[in-house]
Amino acid sequence: MISFCYLGDMLSVDGDDDAAVETRIRIGRNQFRHLVTLLSNKDMSLIVRGTHYSSIVQSSMLHGSETLPVRKENEVALQRAEMRMVRWMCGVKLQDRVPSKGLRERETGIR
Repeated sequence: MISFCYLGDMLSVDGDDDAAVETRIRIGRNQFRHLVTLLSNKDMSLIVRGTHYSSIVQSSMLHGSETLPVRKENEVALQRAEMRMVRWMCGVKLQDRVPSKGLRERETGIR
């Protein structure tokens, strides 16, 4: 598969959006990694951390995605990456079996 970077987005010759979605996830993880001390700080409320997360990390992950023809498996990959970061930010492990919807709405204010 031949792909190239155009204006910060990965495009492929065959029109597949997998490379673009992987790039968006990587950019979001990098932003989260830079802010992990702020976003996992227990002295700040979860709503403030959620606001910072959505304005910085989430917006960088979704930048330009309105032009992508996203398939269901790519949408699921984006949601999984986002929930990994939200769980880390809330200090909740996957084994705790806390529903994702509860984490997003009740605790972080992310919708």
